[in-house]
Amino acid sequence: MKKVFNLSLFFVIAFLGACTTGQAPKDSTRKINNKDTSISTNTIIPAADQLSAYLPLLKGKKVGLMGNQTSIVGAEKEHLVDVLLREKVDLRFGFAPEHGFRGTVERGEKVSNDVDAKTGLPLYTLYGGNEKQDSIVQSIDVMIFDLQDVGARFYTYITSMHRVMELCVKHNKELIVLDRPNPCGDQVDGPVRKDDKFKSNVSFHKIAMVHGLTVGELAKMINGEKWLENGKQCKLTVVPVENYTHASLYELPVVPSPSLPNHLSVRLYASLCLFEGTDISVGRGTDWPFQVVGHNDPIFGNFSYTPGEKAGMAKHVEGKGQKLYGVDLRELDADSQQFTLKYVLDFYNKMPDKSKFFARAEFFDKLAGTDELRKQILAGKTEHEIKGSWEPELRAYKQMRKKYLLYPDFE
Repeated sequence: MKKVFNLSLFFVIAFLGACTTGQAPKDSTRKINNKDTSISTNTIIPAADQLSAYLPLLKGKKVGLMGNQTSIVGAEKEHLVDVLLREKVDLRFGFAPEHGFRGTVERGEKVSNDVDAKTGLPLYTLYGGNEKQDSIVQSIDVMIFDLQDVGARFYTYITSMHRVMELCVKHNKELIVLDRPNPCGDQVDGPVRKDDKFKSNVSFHKIAMVHGLTVGELAKMINGEKWLENGKQCKLTVVPVENYTHASLYELPVVPSPSLPNHLSVRLYASLCLFEGTDISVGRGTDWPFQVVGHNDPIFGNFSYTPGEKAGMAKHVEGKGQKLYGVDLRELDADSQQFTLKYVLDFYNKMPDKSKFFARAEFFDKLAGTDELRKQILAGKTEHEIKGSWEPELRAYKQMRKKYLLYPDFE
């Protein structure tokens, strides 16, 4: 088993980590070299694949897991639940994030308490609140967090992580974070949320819109910046990814949620998600979500499509059943995509009645983490001007971020 080294800052990720009052939390990062694998030293190895690193920490303990369909182990993509049960881990329950334990629930829809059909494992939700949360967390000794984030502040898996951290602190439980690469970890951009007025499920932390962190690093930040209730910190162990840097271009092996079906959609997500504060379609209800953009006026472009109903994208589909006109982004090179306001500004500038663009202005502001972006767009500011206004906060955020990095940065 590999050595464990303590970090000077204390972190919590979504499931493990509480401290008793007045007691400093233990925060460690486990560095594992998976010697029993033939994988080359240049291959990125997510923490979940490094069984020798975390199985000894679970021995003789009652365990809970926050996971979903992205919680896979090895090239065979075996679910972590199946691996833990086979290894005789005393796994008591699973928590599910926004899209459910198997990733089939639509955005914003209720995730119900249930039982995993394959294993019979009791499942509970953190999304939307649950009165049983306290009792079920009290029933275990340690929590595991293993979810694949996509690097954008409004992706709600990191909000679920924070809520589990709060529960672990409240009930003095430990947290083990199985870290995974950030598929957009090669960039830090967008406005930093400052005002708690805009705090919501889609803008929970005071981080950049494109935050440039893995979940393990964010857990460290949450702990180190004392963002948990009453400034408490959690006992945290982060099992890091092998051979990852923030310059790594990483294509997710499993679809993280129904509307992000491929690498290109993941890379475009941060740039296109702001449209969800408008009535402009980003391709939900088609085979190309977050790869096409359109509205019902031919002025928006020559490309056309008609959203319908697709699995996981049936209840919240902008322009369902209408012929929409806009842009087709499917031929773009995914790896080269960086966060941009180009698409939002192009559609706004083409809108015949610009007063109707922000159909859901309050939600747009929550996604942005500020109302300044909307006001700048209304004032006719260019992308260069808008991004320039973010620089002071982004510089401060980047400086703070450096304290919590586990991997070499892209700069």
